[in-house]
Amino acid sequence: MTTIQKKILTLTTVVMIIMSAIWLALTYYNYRTHEQYNEILKRYLNMNEVSRASQQVVTDLNNYMVDTNDRTLKQLEKSKEGVKSAKSGVYSLRNRDNDFTLTNYLNLIDSLVETTDRLILFQKERDAEASAQEFAEANRISGYISEMTLTLIDKELTTYNVMYRGIMEQSAEVIKLGIWVLLLITCLLLIASYWFSLGITRPVFQLTRAANELSKGNFSRQVKVEGSDEIAFLAKTFDRMRININNLISEIKQKAALERELQESKLLLQESQFRSLQSQINPHFLFNTLNTLSKKAYLEGSEETSDLLVSVAGILRYNLKRQNRSVTLRDEIHVLEQYMHIQKARFTDRLQLYMEVDEACMDVRIPALTLQPIVENAVIHAVEPKEDGGTIWFRVREEDSIILVEIQDDGVGMSQEKIRQILHEEGSREGHSTGIGFSNVVKRLQLFYGFEDVLRIESEEGKGTKISLRIIREGAGTDDQASHSG
Repeated sequence: MTTIQKKILTLTTVVMIIMSAIWLALTYYNYRTHEQYNEILKRYLNMNEVSRASQQVVTDLNNYMVDTNDRTLKQLEKSKEGVKSAKSGVYSLRNRDNDFTLTNYLNLIDSLVETTDRLILFQKERDAEASAQEFAEANRISGYISEMTLTLIDKELTTYNVMYRGIMEQSAEVIKLGIWVLLLITCLLLIASYWFSLGITRPVFQLTRAANELSKGNFSRQVKVEGSDEIAFLAKTFDRMRININNLISEIKQKAALERELQESKLLLQESQFRSLQSQINPHFLFNTLNTLSKKAYLEGSEETSDLLVSVAGILRYNLKRQNRSVTLRDEIHVLEQYMHIQKARFTDRLQLYMEVDEACMDVRIPALTLQPIVENAVIHAVEPKEDGGTIWFRVREEDSIILVEIQDDGVGMSQEKIRQILHEEGSREGHSTGIGFSNVVKRLQLFYGFEDVLRIESEEGKGTKISLRIIREGAGTDDQASHSG
């Protein structure tokens, strides 16, 4: 049951209790008044019953004297019993005012019964004169009873006159009291109804005013309603909605600002792309020149020089076409071989390269220009500083559905702080021949494969470095990922 329903039920219950109490009080008062009236009326009826019964006895006596038989005798006996029964009802009428009169009254009833018995006896003995005398006596006693009945009733009226007037005055007072109580209850109900309706309409008015403020765009005004009923809960919910809308508007404004910045960034990007296209003119010219020099060297019999020029041209073409795309591991290894061909010509016997490649792993896709910057970093830091050169091991194999690419050297190694800088992009992003630094390669690999632990570095100062690239076969190398990761 809701709080508002409880309030309504409480108000209704209080009203019903008050009305019931008033009704019970009035009913009890009416009952007591009727009881008093009935008691008085009962006294009058009992007295009147004695008078009627005595007259009936006289009538039945006359009938019995006229026609003496069992039927008339039985009727007379019945009338006599009626007089006795009426006499027993008169006993309850005794009070201080009518004590003497009522005693005589009862004696008259007894005399009537005795006279009736003597008449029956004389009639049975066929003593007509004695029967006539007893009949006259019974008739005289019945007259006395009727007169005394009127006397008693008159005494009753005199005795209960004050009570009658009191009852009438009480009735008038009860009517006045009922009117005042009705007016009082009406006022109380009006006040209670106003208070109850105010408890509902005031929060609703506050909500309406808050909604009007919100419709005008004012989201800074707090919606607060005291209480614990449903309307207060609705106000709290409404206030949370206001806060959410205000936050949403702030987010929309921030997004709009970001959109403007994005548009500006797009314009800058278009400009940079245009400049990039312009900057590619020279590399293409250099690529074509290298191809021309390679053919001329081949025609002149300098096959080694021609091969070097071909490798340089291949790397240059690979850089131009593949930098923002994914390629197969086979393509990366091919360009790595071209790069190492150039470096072998540079370092001769100072550089040793050992490759162990599992052909089953060659179709896995990988971001372009991934392996060559790593190997170039090994050449620069592991081979070039040492007078007698160094060795680089390149291995590709599959372990538990993971393609493992390892690049190991026997150079000077690096500290753990340097490893942390590389893996967390705290080092320099500037590259060497390709313009791609080691940290850049790490970030591109993480974005491409979607997890952080894609590249591991194991190194100790003076003991060389081992770089492990871990590729999950199922999740790597789709064209969509490749195009998105550029």
